[in-house]
Amino acid sequence: MSYYFAIIGTQDNPLFEYEFGTSKQGGDGQPRFTEQARHLNQFILHSSLDIVEEVQWTNGQLYLKVIDKFFNNYISCFMTGSNTKFLLLHQPTAGPASSATGATTTSSSSSSRNSTSVGANPTSPQTEEAIKNFFTEVYENYTKAIMSPFYKVNMEIRSPIFRQRVAAAGRKYL
Repeated sequence: MSYYFAIIGTQDNPLFEYEFGTSKQGGDGQPRFTEQARHLNQFILHSSLDIVEEVQWTNGQLYLKVIDKFFNNYISCFMTGSNTKFLLLHQPTAGPASSATGATTTSSSSSSRNSTSVGANPTSPQTEEAIKNFFTEVYENYTKAIMSPFYKVNMEIRSPIFRQRVAAAGRKYL
């Protein structure tokens, strides 16, 4: 599964962007977006901002779950109290579909493991919980980053330590 994570400020400006792949189920952590999809990721996330604004007033939670789907891309959202949006575009791998053809020759236990992996079903409770945990940890690190006296509201986050912590949270949960 490939992920594109962005923090969007209160004026709908990008504050932080990070692209990574899954580290679970033997993944190497490298994103598998095609070159064309890599250019579209920003547009897909920003087009979902209208949906975020609609959903945020109907749902009293900070974590809004999957709010949009664009072809095979799912967008999950987490809102902060200051109306900053954490958006995660996740693209399921084609692995479970191809493993279904090989399931006739392999044992059924490997087939069941693939179906319960985080990347197998983007709307499963396990995936939702993993994404929620990822957002929660990133939110804690985001709060620490913006408490810096050198940070101004809606300023791009350029801290290499923050980037490392987002990568670590991605490896840990996704």
